[in-house]
Amino acid sequence: MSRLHLENHSAHRVGWLRAAVLGANDGLISTASLILGVASAHASASNILIAGTAGLAAGAMAMAAGEYVSVSSQADTEAADLARERKELAEQPEFELKELTQSFVARGVTPATALQVAKELTASDALGAHAREELGITDMTTARPLQAAVTSALTFSVGAALPLAVVLLSPEKVLTPAMLVSTVIFLAILGALGAYVGGASMLRATARVAFWGVIAMAITAGVGALFGTVV
Repeated sequence: MSRLHLENHSAHRVGWLRAAVLGANDGLISTASLILGVASAHASASNILIAGTAGLAAGAMAMAAGEYVSVSSQADTEAADLARERKELAEQPEFELKELTQSFVARGVTPATALQVAKELTASDALGAHAREELGITDMTTARPLQAAVTSALTFSVGAALPLAVVLLSPEKVLTPAMLVSTVIFLAILGALGAYVGGASMLRATARVAFWGVIAMAITAGVGALFGTVV
């Protein structure tokens, strides 16, 4: 008796996973960097907390707006391409059938089989077939502006809340080292989690996220220390 081979792919998560990883990492790195910069300028704990909270609110809104606008542009482009393809299917059905057939031939299918497949797909869902073969548009990769915006805003807020919690829980004298250590740990966890959900290498993702996070924090802390000393 045969068994079905169940495959666990992660491509269907691409749409929201990219926005989630970007939002969480941006929230964590930008807020931690902001806090380190303000702390390096010898600000009080209350001022550091206010700056971090303002950074969370502004960053979450900026992420939501930026994701919505950019992904909406992608959605507009996809819609325009589909409208053009729909028009061509109505005006030049024979040419479009030949074009679809050639796309299968180019992928290694024999001409006779390619023509038969093209005819069956055209009869079933001509626009969907051409969207996949010519434009690379599928249900898994299609642009979803609202989903990207909400995901980015929420995950940015979660990421930004972590360094704010460190400010609240850490004594002022050890705030800077506590922020550095905790942020690197948080970044490693987020990198590993994102890689796990996406089915990628956890070690590589963790190292990449932690490395660039440390660079960002070091630069911001340096700027804060410089201007704090000058003032």
